[in-house]
Amino acid sequence: MIFELRKRLAEENGFSLMPRAMASSSSSWELPLVAVCQVTSTPDKQQNFKTCAELVREAARLGACLAFLPEAFDFIARDPAETLRLSEPLGGNLLGEYTQLARECGLWLSLGGFHERGQDWEQTQKIYNCHVLLNSKGSVVATYRKTHLCDVEIPGQGPMRESNSTMPGPSLEPPVDTPAGKIGLAVCYDIRFPELSLALAQAGAEILTYPSAFGSVTGPAHWEVLLRARAIETQCYVVAAAQCGHHHEKRSSYGHSMVVDPWGTVVARCSEGPGLCLARIDLSYLRQLRQHLPVFQHRRPDLYGNLGHPLS
Repeated sequence: MIFELRKRLAEENGFSLMPRAMASSSSSWELPLVAVCQVTSTPDKQQNFKTCAELVREAARLGACLAFLPEAFDFIARDPAETLRLSEPLGGNLLGEYTQLARECGLWLSLGGFHERGQDWEQTQKIYNCHVLLNSKGSVVATYRKTHLCDVEIPGQGPMRESNSTMPGPSLEPPVDTPAGKIGLAVCYDIRFPELSLALAQAGAEILTYPSAFGSVTGPAHWEVLLRARAIETQCYVVAAAQCGHHHEKRSSYGHSMVVDPWGTVVARCSEGPGLCLARIDLSYLRQLRQHLPVFQHRRPDLYGNLGHPLS
């Protein structure tokens, strides 16, 4: 798998793509490199960890400073009861393994949707969909608990009732300084609410993250469109690690993990199946774009309110 991955990355060279009209003067090799991992989680937590760890180690070998894993990187269960049974607290064994992995590889990890037993587990018997950010020493530097839960019925895709097992998070997390830039944390269904992305951008985010497990109907129709829209309206990089393929007899995911630049161009994209893609983050290009097209200075909250109130 790793040999084929290296060959494909060399052939595609996706991480070097950038709009030519506003390309910065920085040498691309001086820019921070991020890796976006695409996996097919199952209810087998240890096998899922082995798959994710292999991709993270390859990302480190390729020079990435930060690797992004998708929502439900830990597992995708068959039903709410199994979800609750397999869940763990942040101080549990599984997150401990990822802490050690980050330390071993010397890179940051965006763990895009951990099934977390929170401090209120005994009272609620429900969990949080928690986006965890680890630094290269393995320390937890930020946690964001998904605020918009996916309770939907899409014809042809089956009903989704995330609230059967999950509590909504109470707040947004201010953007976090990382070696790649200031990162704003979100999870999957959050992408449909531009107020969240605007609030993160106004709080200083340069990179928005949408780790996801989009379905087979909404994926082809909405996935790339929404990611590019969030990038254009916030003038941020958007990094979207996604689940792909057949998880078990009850669920499949669309895949198509990607990175979108602030102009709305897809600069890296995963192929079909598990693997990773790479992108370089050019913050000087981002700042140049914001200077040429200063949309945040042109907003009229006196007319339509302040969509996405700035975070304190």
